[in-house]
Amino acid sequence: MENFKVDLVYLWVDGSDPEWQKKRSMYIPASTHTLPIEAVCEARYTNNDELRYSLRSIEKYANWVRKIFIVTDNQVPLWLDISNPKIKIIDINEILPSEALPCFNSEVIEYFLYKIPDLSEHFIYANDDMFLNKNVLPSDFFGDDGFPVVRLKRKRFGYLRYKLKYVFRSTNSAYKKTHIRASDEVYKRLKKRYWGFSHHNIDAYCKSDYKMAIENIFSDIIAKTMLNHIRSKTGLQRIAILYYALAVKHGHICYTGQKQSLAVQLYKMQKLYNNLTSDTMFFCLNDDQNSSSADRIAARLFLENRFPYKSEFEI
Repeated sequence: MENFKVDLVYLWVDGSDPEWQKKRSMYIPASTHTLPIEAVCEARYTNNDELRYSLRSIEKYANWVRKIFIVTDNQVPLWLDISNPKIKIIDINEILPSEALPCFNSEVIEYFLYKIPDLSEHFIYANDDMFLNKNVLPSDFFGDDGFPVVRLKRKRFGYLRYKLKYVFRSTNSAYKKTHIRASDEVYKRLKKRYWGFSHHNIDAYCKSDYKMAIENIFSDIIAKTMLNHIRSKTGLQRIAILYYALAVKHGHICYTGQKQSLAVQLYKMQKLYNNLTSDTMFFCLNDDQNSSSADRIAARLFLENRFPYKSEFEI
């Protein structure tokens, strides 16, 4: 296991960039009521400088990472030291098919991460609001056979519960609907059903299985959904790639709870204070339409206190 090279991939966007806003506005219809909240909520594109602190957590707790690829849309964080040999900026134009461009849909961008030049076979993937909280090893992400540890949340009557709540009931959120679709598609194609949903923290992948899932298993869906320049309720969440890995016995399922993997919305910061312990491996601070400026300030202060020292990735 220790001989594996493991890379880290991030998606990052500065939603305050006027040029990016101008491009995106061309794909937002005048009436947005049919769009999922993820497509129109500005908070989901707000740059709270989380990437800076996520990288600090990686340097502190996972310095064995070989390379760090940051996928952006013609943007670079001003504070990032791009001369660092471990850092590589990847523009979405390098990896997305031309028909998918321009793209303001992170779900679609995620489909093509396996096309990043020089990406290792074994890689972990994070949003910029995901952080490590303790020392981790490659063996926390991959088994001795090289297959990823697939961390899922499991709730009683999980699939049925989510299906009743998010599919048969009207909702403007796409996140759980696209999870349901991923579970349904894997069952339809591979006759396997997985009841756990994403733990919404750092995940591990094998590039070869990622490619197989996108180019073969789900190729018909990808061909359609990659045309969604803005987030859609009919997308396919990347959890489908991990369900596929499990279905073909190329993954190790690991059901996890908030003691190990904690994900909270910024407006529920008290939950973080109450539940973050030395046993917590990951935590995620998710900004959304319910968060206020005060919530964002509180989160920034927490991160600065938790990771006060500049990393080697900062100018």
